[in-house]
Amino acid sequence: MNIPLAERLRPKTLNDYLSQQHLVGKEGMLYQQMKSGVIPSLILWGPPGIGKTTLANIIANESERPFFKLSAINSGVKDIREIIDKAKKSGGLFTAKNPILFIDEIHRFSKSQQDSLLEAVEKGWVTLIGATTENPSFEVISALLSRCQVYTLNAFSKSDLEALLQRALTEDPILSKLNIELKETEALLRLSGGDARKLLNIFELLVASFDGDNIVITNDLVMKQVQNKAARYDKTGEQHYDIISAFIKSIRGSDPNAAVYYLARMIEGGEDVKFIARRLLILASEDIGNANPTALVIATNTFKAVSIIGHPESRIILSQCTTYLATSPKSNAAYEAINKAQQLVKETGDLSVPLAIRNAPTKLMQELGYGESYKYAHHYPNNFAAQEFLPEEIANTKLYEPGNNAREQAQRNYLKALWKDKYGY
Repeated sequence: MNIPLAERLRPKTLNDYLSQQHLVGKEGMLYQQMKSGVIPSLILWGPPGIGKTTLANIIANESERPFFKLSAINSGVKDIREIIDKAKKSGGLFTAKNPILFIDEIHRFSKSQQDSLLEAVEKGWVTLIGATTENPSFEVISALLSRCQVYTLNAFSKSDLEALLQRALTEDPILSKLNIELKETEALLRLSGGDARKLLNIFELLVASFDGDNIVITNDLVMKQVQNKAARYDKTGEQHYDIISAFIKSIRGSDPNAAVYYLARMIEGGEDVKFIARRLLILASEDIGNANPTALVIATNTFKAVSIIGHPESRIILSQCTTYLATSPKSNAAYEAINKAQQLVKETGDLSVPLAIRNAPTKLMQELGYGESYKYAHHYPNNFAAQEFLPEEIANTKLYEPGNNAREQAQRNYLKALWKDKYGY
């Protein structure tokens, strides 16, 4: 049987597992859990081809647990119940090593399908491991999510992918017998899109295209041989990420024509309309923000509307929102402000809140001076009283810088009039 290269190289142990050292390294949480033998239910979140299924298999093998697998694409509630019944029997009543139930693409399960897993997870009949390429906060029901730990798997780095190619040359029983020179790898890595499985599939096809004994891989050769760069939209592959990226960048770049084109690509490809609407929601705040606060209102209502309407009419609502956001003034001032603020918190830690603005619900707190010198803004002219709200150590620190647009220039003038030279507006 001709086993694909990606399957031949699939790691069997944690020691062979490339990347994700934040999880499987000696200090990684997952490594520590496996070492202790106490493995909770997990959601593995990350892009395609980074080893989610492989990691689930390794966890089962190294913990010596029965392993059951379902794909959310073609499984229903009946399949889930059958597997849970088998898992209960195989686990036994008195064993601590309950079976592992792995569900690939768990985000594709409906609410009722996810609900059917709750009792099994809660009572410990199975240890659930779900794999998803989508944000589990949106795609996994809260009741199930609260019973699982979410681990984020990072995309493979360039060095990870190059190490994988070298492993193929030296450890694969077929390729290791051939005279292969990896003269250039840039095109291979670029076409893979960070997907290890795709990288190995392309590499194997390239090697198979040679007739002679000497195989030299160059960028030109890769681009000539690999002619299957799909023009269609692929929800599970590289196109998913490329097109949503182009969609967002087109809106950010104020090009409604390109934006609505990429929207059409996603709609024709069958993309989840709620996924598109969520991205519009994020963009409305990250890239438009206070330059046009109505953008967030429009995006929020778009998400609500497409959740109710669905296909095909939701395409009209998405088009309206897309073109509105693309033609709106842009500002990332709010995004930059929270980035600066979070960085400041990381650098300075838990600084004491000024006494004047602390809460004082008890007599003791009042005696300690909590809230004593607080100036209630509405008791002063123009509803403003100058006082220090930041901790003493970072007083006068400016984090919000209004953007260069009409609405935020008005904000800048307002702040300048209030604070004069305090923040340098």
